[in-house]
Amino acid sequence: MRIADYPDAKAFILHWGEMGTHWGVNRSVAQIHALLYLSDQPLNADDIVDTLMLARSNVSTGLKELQGYGIVRRVHVEDDRRDHFTAETDLWEMLTRIVAERKRREIDPTIEMLGNLARSLADDAGAPAHIRERLTRMHEFLGALGGWYEQIRVLPNSTLVALMKLGGKVARFIPTGQRKG
Repeated sequence: MRIADYPDAKAFILHWGEMGTHWGVNRSVAQIHALLYLSDQPLNADDIVDTLMLARSNVSTGLKELQGYGIVRRVHVEDDRRDHFTAETDLWEMLTRIVAERKRREIDPTIEMLGNLARSLADDAGAPAHIRERLTRMHEFLGALGGWYEQIRVLPNSTLVALMKLGGKVARFIPTGQRKG
């Protein structure tokens, strides 16, 4: 029995594909990821095509994208010359790889562009003050967010889990200001 023949597995694959579209990821790419995540053995492209009923070209493109994120890798299966693929199953590792790649693709170029704009506006006496202030503030905010991420990403997973479980209680350790409310 194939993975997608199990109703709950099929529901997950379909839902993951739908959620992918909300996250800016192609539905097929997200479904391929879901299938590989659920699979207990490496799958080749033909297996993926047959299971998800996708075009071979979509599967090839999707596998390349997922490999680019570092959450799917090509593996060798003995006595089979075809490429096989497996997904990262450690959820923290998967999350950190996705976040790192999205930061590299989306946040870093935005920080660079905002920095260029802020420097340009600082030298432009004719620029409206509110535009200068807002773009400079956004550059500072995203730069701080990027710096925070760089500090957090090196923490051990056990520390990240502890921080996550603390949730809003972590604010007790910060001796500043009033609660937002």
